[in-house]
Amino acid sequence: MRVPDRPGIAAKLFSELGRRNLDVDLIVQSIHEGNTNDIAFTVADAEAERAEAIAREIVPLLCQSESGEVCDRDVEVNVSRDIAKISIVGAGMIGRPGVAAQMFATMAAEGISIQTISTSEVKVSCTINRADGDRAVAALCQFFQVKYSPKRDAVSSTAPSVRGVALDRGQAQIGVLHIPDKAGMAAQIFAALADRNISVYTIVQSERCRIVNSIPTRDLSFTVNSEDADTAVVLLKELAATVGYESVTIERDIAKVSIVGAGMANESGVAAAMFTALADRGINILSISTSEIKTSCAIQADRAIEALQAVHTAFGLDGTTPIEVPKPARLVRFGVESQLDVREVGEVNDRAYGRDHWAYGYEFSCWLNHRVSTPLNALDLF
Repeated sequence: MRVPDRPGIAAKLFSELGRRNLDVDLIVQSIHEGNTNDIAFTVADAEAERAEAIAREIVPLLCQSESGEVCDRDVEVNVSRDIAKISIVGAGMIGRPGVAAQMFATMAAEGISIQTISTSEVKVSCTINRADGDRAVAALCQFFQVKYSPKRDAVSSTAPSVRGVALDRGQAQIGVLHIPDKAGMAAQIFAALADRNISVYTIVQSERCRIVNSIPTRDLSFTVNSEDADTAVVLLKELAATVGYESVTIERDIAKVSIVGAGMANESGVAAAMFTALADRGINILSISTSEIKTSCAIQADRAIEALQAVHTAFGLDGTTPIEVPKPARLVRFGVESQLDVREVGEVNDRAYGRDHWAYGYEFSCWLNHRVSTPLNALDLF
């Protein structure tokens, strides 16, 4: 917590974890406070002590300035044990406002507090107290009428770690600060947005719990389409007195660059390679969210093309063939129909916006058992 807010911090941290062969699952970087960031990640119980030791060891390097001087910062390493990660999964979530809100509301009704949140287009993951895991699974399975799937079939070890890189521009990042840390807060916020038909994309809730007026609070952020940003901010400011959070912030002209690949789950250091590619270009990461097959970073929109090119190069996906993709692009394959809002057409190869978007849809179709008639198709607990 409170690491410097500058390019290269995430790259240093996760490169070292990868070098030590430590498998990291969920990665969350929340909106920054002042000139610092919070970065949280999950590991297997058996690796917790080793992960903590590595993190503490690397703190001086993270705080080191470009001149080599160690900055005087109050950096903390906190370890939360006895947690579980619960996820809902489904291609039907794409373009449907309110699915995440339904998940949060269902857990709130059971009195289950959410510690962190990380999302992608087809998955919403939360960390909760492990003791609440069984109740959360039962409640969510009943609400969404799905079966609990604790283990998915293993992905082939020969699958490429990264099959493609995607860029989504025209977004804004909204932050809701100092939300009371109790069950039901996120549900109220996202239900209100869904009622206005505002689609929410990357959701990140921070690990850090701040005490404000003797009340534990957390921050969360999410992205929306730029055209929805003003409406969302007005709505959230009106909602502040009801929910009890302190303020709402907005960062306009945001882009999201993502790597996608089923093989990411089998290989350490993939996220670190992405973060390093961005750091080498001096591109600062505003927030991070991950799933097993996708890592997404929010960055400033004016660095979007440069970021796309850097990540393409890092994973050997360079190319010079212009590919023109209709907007929106509709994919139909293996019984799956989904809609991708592809905003960037430029000097990229067919693996980036041609075949890889087909591969992207293929991976999801296999994972989701070809069902897209309902918002989600599986529920995981780790």
